Amino acid sequence: MTRETIRLDKWLWQARFFKTRTLAFKQVTGGHVRVNSDKVDKAATKVGAGDTLTFAQGRIIRVVEIAACGARRGPAPEAQALYIDKTPEQAPKPKGPGADRVGGRPTKKDRRSLDLSRDRGLE
Repeated sequence: MTRETIRLDKWLWQARFFKTRTLAFKQVTGGHVRVNSDKVDKAATKVGAGDTLTFAQGRIIRVVEIAACGARRGPAPEAQALYIDKTPEQAPKPKGPGADRVGGRPTKKDRRSLDLSRDRGLE
């Protein structure tokens, strides 16, 4: 008995990881997707239930196991039934003024608080 398979780029699109099939295609052909820990660069690579995919989605590294191939790109609940998410928890972002910025000038709010703290120290 043969297992049901589908093109990798098509499955990523059907499972709603990428908004268009072209984006999924570019991610795969760019060598940014791993199937069962093997780097893949062909969008026509066949995948099926039981395969594990590792790929970047924004700033998150996603790890998903394919549960089903799917027949169409349906609504979100139908798409979520196609995979089992095994993505590890991400570290929480640092909080505080300017924590999300890297280098550069302080914001006006940061500058005012710095000026206030300096003024208090001179008195």
